[in-house]
Amino acid sequence: MDLLGSILSSMDKPPSVSDKQRMMMKKQKEAFLQKQKEEKEKLQAFREKVEEKVNAILRDEKKQKCTFEPMDHVYRSVIRDVAEVAGLVAYSFGEEGVDRHIVIYKKEFTPSEDELAALRRGEEWTPEKAKELAEKREREKKIAEEEAKRKPEKFVPASNYKEKYEHLIGKDAALAAARKTESNKQYGFVPSENKRDHRSIEQTLADIQAKKKQKTQLNSDAAE
Repeated sequence: MDLLGSILSSMDKPPSVSDKQRMMMKKQKEAFLQKQKEEKEKLQAFREKVEEKVNAILRDEKKQKCTFEPMDHVYRSVIRDVAEVAGLVAYSFGEEGVDRHIVIYKKEFTPSEDELAALRRGEEWTPEKAKELAEKREREKKIAEEEAKRKPEKFVPASNYKEKYEHLIGKDAALAAARKTESNKQYGFVPSENKRDHRSIEQTLADIQAKKKQKTQLNSDAAE
């Protein structure tokens, strides 16, 4: 016997399934399939009832909507599917697991956003409430328009600031000076032209040397 055969022979054999266990497993499978079949038939029967209600709404010209009792999500999804096929709109209201239910409407009677918001808050929607809300929005619109009218106009200076240079250096020079000192958004209130060094490199080096020589001379005089 080779090594592999020796190892396999030394291992425990898998537990055998008795006839009783096989029978139990078969019954469990059959019970599961039967439950699936019953649930499918139950949903099909429910769908047929919903279709009957929807057809009744479509036949009745005075009927605007239909409210269904609270139910689980699976059944609500069936109602939504039937309503969509029939060309109706469906909305859910209430708290999940408590009183969540569906109301389907004919498209021409679809509730407004304000009505939907009120219904989802659990409030009753009445023509009086709709009128009150419309009046409130009209008041808010008028207030906003009045506030827009009260906005301050663009500021206009009382005098031309360029004129302040005129009595010092003349009118033409004053205008030129004012142009030189106009504010610059990138560099602050001093124009970039005023900050630029127009000297050449040779002139800059010469000025540095002169200042250095002057400083050395002053230090020498102070030492004496």
